[in-house]
Amino acid sequence: MNILEKIVARKKEEIAAAKTVKSISDLEKELLFARKTVSLATALKQAEKPRIISEFKRKSPSKGVINGAVDPAKVTKDYANADAVALSVLTDIDFFGGSFGDFAAARQANPGIPMLRKDFMVDPYQLYEAKAIGADVVLLIAACLTPGEVVSLSEKAHELGLEVLLEVHNAEELKATLCNSVDIVGVNNRNLKTFDTSIETSIALSEHIPDSFVKISESGLKDAETIQRLYQHGYKGFLIGETFMKTVNPGAALADLQNDLSQFSNQNPLVL
Repeated sequence: MNILEKIVARKKEEIAAAKTVKSISDLEKELLFARKTVSLATALKQAEKPRIISEFKRKSPSKGVINGAVDPAKVTKDYANADAVALSVLTDIDFFGGSFGDFAAARQANPGIPMLRKDFMVDPYQLYEAKAIGADVVLLIAACLTPGEVVSLSEKAHELGLEVLLEVHNAEELKATLCNSVDIVGVNNRNLKTFDTSIETSIALSEHIPDSFVKISESGLKDAETIQRLYQHGYKGFLIGETFMKTVNPGAALADLQNDLSQFSNQNPLVL
């Protein structure tokens, strides 16, 4: 059993337990369930420069603890002040150290910015959870879902007013799972078998993603030159977590990158 299979198996246990505590009807009564969502896809479509989706992540299976003692409200507020287009907050407990508490703190501190519930979504119940905690976008990972599950979960997400980010790692996953009920396609540059990252993954897949879908790149993004290069290949958004979270001040790290992006763009307006 690989790490993804372990995570999904554990997730199904968590969902079964959660259903005994709160029904879907209970979730629908939560205060934030009625909240009008904010569109990340629209913000990215309108972007005239690379936009950063900044992630709050305490740990990961590959790196262990990255930054365990940080305050989600402060970090995400700093991200927003540094012009993040959206926030991604982990809610997986066992493998990423996330929680609904982290998401709630970030949501309260940033009521108007799009927020992605970053988790392993395998059951419609989780979509109701996402809506109830104030998420705007949910993640569907092609590697742990069948094509049929992607369709059914993405359609249900739309019924609830949530946008869908479909994450793929290769051309096979993209071809099998891309459907009209997906809003954003995220190419993860991390090899799930080796955990190595290569932006060539995003470059190779860029021409296979129809222009009707917003494209974002994920993992292994550390510098302005890389981001600008991918921007020239049609990527509008860039999801970055570890690069920021491993620093003492993640918000300041984002601000520094934004400054580097601005300078690099001015110096290299036609970089390909």
